[in-house]
Amino acid sequence: MKAWCKLWLLITIIFVCSNSLSAQHDKAEKAIDSIMQRFQAVGVSVAVVKNNKLVYNQSFGYSNLQHKTPLTNENIFRIASISKSFTATGIMQLVQAGKISLQQDISELLGFTIRNPKFPDKVITLKMLLAHRSSLNDKQGYFVLDILQPDKNADWAKSFNDYEPGTTYQYCNLNFNLTGTIIERASGVRFDNYIVQNIFKPLNLYGGYCNDSLDSKRFATLYEFNKDSNQFIAAENAYHPRREELAKYVMGYNTPVFSPTGGVKISAHDLAQYMMMHMNKGKLKKKKIISKKSAAVMQTAYATDNDYGLALEVDNDKIVSGVKLTGHTGSAYGLYSAMFFNPKEKYGFVVITNGCKPEDIGGMNGVLKETINALHRHFILNL
Repeated sequence: MKAWCKLWLLITIIFVCSNSLSAQHDKAEKAIDSIMQRFQAVGVSVAVVKNNKLVYNQSFGYSNLQHKTPLTNENIFRIASISKSFTATGIMQLVQAGKISLQQDISELLGFTIRNPKFPDKVITLKMLLAHRSSLNDKQGYFVLDILQPDKNADWAKSFNDYEPGTTYQYCNLNFNLTGTIIERASGVRFDNYIVQNIFKPLNLYGGYCNDSLDSKRFATLYEFNKDSNQFIAAENAYHPRREELAKYVMGYNTPVFSPTGGVKISAHDLAQYMMMHMNKGKLKKKKIISKKSAAVMQTAYATDNDYGLALEVDNDKIVSGVKLTGHTGSAYGLYSAMFFNPKEKYGFVVITNGCKPEDIGGMNGVLKETINALHRHFILNL
């Protein structure tokens, strides 16, 4: 084949592919616009990974309703409980380094005794915390560890359920604020700094837990929907800097100030990069964050009664019918977020809304579920 023929063929292929991708974009964006109208979404930011590459990243709506400021791909969000996977990733690094063990008694790791009073001889392990099987609950909150100390809280026993640790699953934010504290004690590095130094920087991500270390102009305002007034109210505490608490911070005890359970601020784009690291068994390009073994442990259900591993869960078909995805959701201050991927087919989705009319569809926020389905349909199935 002559050189000019080869060049013409290449140009034709590029043109066809470009038109095909453009059509996918158009279909997806029409679907997202319809979804946003249906759920009155303030803003939505999405990212799509296909064939192990980020192929789409776009934002819609507003980052600030009052000023009609458009939401952009540069905006960062407090992503809520997807943050738990960052904390668990940090733990696995320390486990690999031999500094701690998943089977270790958390009382040893925290420096004070934690026992379910109904099962005083039953050790609560680190793995139980990470898999939400510790028998702890959030009835008394989860932002101060004093609630678990008998000499500081007369009602400390109310933070424990009636069942034996390790036997039953119950989602509990306190589990991960304790886990973050363990990272701090085991590493000797303040929790927020540890996560940034060992996960964010190696992956070249922008974000973190400490609000004052970030550019506040990039924060997407979060909005809670008031159904009585049918209005969105800005969540003023979503990005509270906690300066007073940090001024008297005690290492290895005040860690919940940073909310290891839900405090990560990051963009949809960078969350997709982080997702690819987990999708590729702990490695992004040439940068290894955790080992293949650690990644497998995080993505494997701890017990047969649910599909939750260590801060990552396996969804068999609740999100996309007949499709198995691994990841996590988040919700706080009106925000709803989702990060789910297929590790075998090498694709995944990040969807974040900074406010919407909340509606549950099959056990999941409607904006998240409908948007993931639209992205799957148009980018993965090419429909």
